[in-house]
Amino acid sequence: MWHKFFPFLIWWPLVGRNSIKADLLAGLTGAVIVLPQGVAFAMIAGLPPEYGLYTAMVTPIIAALFGSSLHLISGPTTAISIVVFSAISHHAEPGTAEFLNLALTLTFLAGVYQLAFGLARLGTLVNFVSHSVVVAFTAGAAILIMTSQLKHILGVYIPKGESFLHTWVDVFNSIGLINYYILTVALSTLIAALLFKHFWPRLPYMLLAMIFGSLVSLILGAEANGIHLVGEMPAHLPPLSMPDFSIATIRQLAPEAFAVALLGLIEAVSIARSVATKSNQHINSNQEFIGQGLSNMVGSFFSSYAGSGSFTRSGINYQTGAKTPLSAIFAAIFLALTVLFIAPLTAYLPIAAMGGIILLVGYNLIDFHHIKSIINASRSETSILIVTFLATLLLELEFAIYAGILLSLIFYLNRTASPKIITLAPDPEEKRRHFTNLERQKLPECPQLKVIRIDGSLFFGAVSYTSTKLHQMKATDPTLTHLLIITKAINFIDVAGAEMLVQEAKYWKEQGGGLYLCGLKMETDKFLRSGGYLDEIGEHNLFTAKKEAIAEIYKRLDYQFCQTCERRIFRECKQFSSDETN
Repeated sequence: MWHKFFPFLIWWPLVGRNSIKADLLAGLTGAVIVLPQGVAFAMIAGLPPEYGLYTAMVTPIIAALFGSSLHLISGPTTAISIVVFSAISHHAEPGTAEFLNLALTLTFLAGVYQLAFGLARLGTLVNFVSHSVVVAFTAGAAILIMTSQLKHILGVYIPKGESFLHTWVDVFNSIGLINYYILTVALSTLIAALLFKHFWPRLPYMLLAMIFGSLVSLILGAEANGIHLVGEMPAHLPPLSMPDFSIATIRQLAPEAFAVALLGLIEAVSIARSVATKSNQHINSNQEFIGQGLSNMVGSFFSSYAGSGSFTRSGINYQTGAKTPLSAIFAAIFLALTVLFIAPLTAYLPIAAMGGIILLVGYNLIDFHHIKSIINASRSETSILIVTFLATLLLELEFAIYAGILLSLIFYLNRTASPKIITLAPDPEEKRRHFTNLERQKLPECPQLKVIRIDGSLFFGAVSYTSTKLHQMKATDPTLTHLLIITKAINFIDVAGAEMLVQEAKYWKEQGGGLYLCGLKMETDKFLRSGGYLDEIGEHNLFTAKKEAIAEIYKRLDYQFCQTCERRIFRECKQFSSDETN
């Protein structure tokens, strides 16, 4: 009971002298990494830069205490930041007090959704979201992020709230107005980041690149040449805040908050599971939902906007040797101490340098490897990828998420509603006469008895397809009167599936033969018995092994037909031939 309310008690026994030392080192590394990222992500979200740092201080602590992953680091992320900007910019001007208040309210509502999902034990829902949706949405969001920074990199005017296509039109029309001082700062910062990352990958390359960009802007004359600076950030801990709980605001933001909640959960659980495959840890999706929900709800009262799991920081946290979630807490504490001492230095940080860093962040979000794998592997997944990607670029971001998830569910339901029906026949080349899939090897079949295996569940969605396929077998082969179904691969049968089997049993009986079931699993057998369905199908038509089934069904075949049959594929057929000769 204590573990349910205080899940950190589960991993607390792992804390010791060695683990604390490892977590301190990982936390220090995480604080250095999140410093430039937090500032960049807040700017993407349309918020003052310090709010990204506030989110990186509060969110990871709550998520670490109430989640299940040992290595997941929560906080501001690019995808969530751009969704927050897209959702709130329709209702308020970015950077204003109203925009900030709506962002905090959106965060609280998203947390409520996430907490409710966790308490309702809906963690398995994440399994039904295609990985292609996440890959495509992230790639589309990355391009939107990079596009949004063009005005800061080129120094041209682009109206706020412009769509993706309109932004590029504005950029094309403003080619002759580019401020090359600003462009120089942005490109020098970007190139410096790439060089630092290549030659000194263990160093905080983003932070060093921004320092380099600041020096370049000072050399070029900074604001005298139109190079705008971020400005000094307040050197204090996250101040208290209050979301807007008015009915009108909640109604206004509820749909967008649902999209933020869904994306945040998908992102966090996917990252937690990805890291867990390396650390051999079991992830409790429901507990992660609760942890993410509480972190956003609590964060909204401490000037934090919506956060989720960070793949970059979580991966580095694991690679640097973190042992427990204390590393996330240490990272938040180190970040708070850092902000108290270096916040005034942001007065010298050019916005163009931040734009260069955000370009790099956006590019790194595009998973070219998985995109290529998806395109080569599956047409249906490729269509999900393309639809989600284009919807992300051209439509509302929350709609893009829904569209991708809906399309992936449609394909999933279509697959489950069309179970694979495989025709089997004994292989004469094998001594034990194993039944072989006729798609792999062409073998003769008995004209009166067809043996099939159904790979999939018989539920209401698959009833119509399965029944149609079974009737087509009879239509294409008039001599067929008996049907044996190997049921070992049927994991689930519902009422509609059971009633379909009863109707098929009656149909095949009317044809002068019968329907037979072989190898029912314990649960499906129990269901059919408790519902009285086996009484209608007939206990004498139920078998546990194929050998037993064939031997018994053979006795029910048309003797006259067997006399003229030349195929004789069963052992019993050979015995019949011997008896006939005698």
